[in-house]
Amino acid sequence: MPNLVRCGLVQAENVIPPPADNVDAKAIDKSKQAMLEKHLQFVKDAADKGVQILCLQEIFNGPYFCAEQQPRWYDAAEQIPNGPTIKAFQEVAKKHNMVIVVPIYEIEQVGIYYNTAAVIDADGSFLGKYRKNHIPQVNPGFWEKFYFRPGNLGYPVFNTRYAKVGVYICYDRHFPEGARALGLNGAEIVFNPSATVAGLSEYLWRLEQPAHAAANGYFIGAINRVGTEKPWNIGEFFGSSYFCDPRGKIIAQACRDKDELLVSDLDLDEIKEVRHTWQFFRDRRPETYEQLVKL
Repeated sequence: MPNLVRCGLVQAENVIPPPADNVDAKAIDKSKQAMLEKHLQFVKDAADKGVQILCLQEIFNGPYFCAEQQPRWYDAAEQIPNGPTIKAFQEVAKKHNMVIVVPIYEIEQVGIYYNTAAVIDADGSFLGKYRKNHIPQVNPGFWEKFYFRPGNLGYPVFNTRYAKVGVYICYDRHFPEGARALGLNGAEIVFNPSATVAGLSEYLWRLEQPAHAAANGYFIGAINRVGTEKPWNIGEFFGSSYFCDPRGKIIAQACRDKDELLVSDLDLDEIKEVRHTWQFFRDRRPETYEQLVKL
C-alpha cells in the first residue's frame, strides 16, 4: 500500500493593514491577533480535511513589514517556544493530531532577532526550529537585514509523527547548498514558507524548487502569501503555493489571488523509487567541492 501523508499549505492575505505612521505595540498586537484567529480557522479546516502536516506562510501573523525599515516592528517578535503564538499552536496541534510548521518573527534577546519557523509535532510537543540562513537586502521593499540575523542552527530535519520534515524559508530557496544539506540530513518533505511578489522571482518560483526536489529526491511544499499590502505597495504577493514530487513535478497548486488551503496526499514511497533510479547521493563527489566554500 502507498505510504501516504496528507499535507496542507496555507496562503493568506493580511487582515489589518498597518497605518502609514504611528504603528505602536498595540497596533502590532491587534494585527497579530487578527491573523492568529484567521489561521486557527485554517487549522480547523485542515483538520476537517484530514491534514496531518500543515505549514503556514513566512511570518504568517502579520504584514510583511520588511517593506520598510522601522525599529517599531521589533515589537512583533516573540520567543520560541515560550511565546503566545507557539503555545496556541501547540494546543491545536495536540487537539487535531496535526504536525504544524509555524513561521514567526523570533526574539532571542533584545537586539537579536531571527526569521524562524517552529515545528510542532502531532502531540503538541515542540520539536525544534529552523532559522532562515540567507537574509536578503534588496531594494525596493525587502530590507530583511534590518530585522534578522542570519540563522545559526544549520539545516535541521525534524522526525515528526508522520514524516521527516525540513524547512527552508523564502530567499533560502535561491541557494542549492542548503537544499542539498536537507536531503543529506534525511528530509522527506521540505517546506518553504515565503513572501514573494510578482516580477523576476515569479519565473524562479516555478523553476528552483522543483529543481531542488528532483536533485534531492524529496517532496517540497512551497507557500506564498497573497494580496498587495498597504501602505507599502511593493508589489503583488502572487500566491501560487504548490507541492512538487521527488521527480520535480508540480502535483497540486493553489490560485494566484486569494486565500486558500491547498491539500495534497504525498506518497513517501516515491522517494525510494526515485532515488533508486537517480543515484545522485551515491554519485556525489564532495571531496572535489572544497572550492565552493572558499570562494
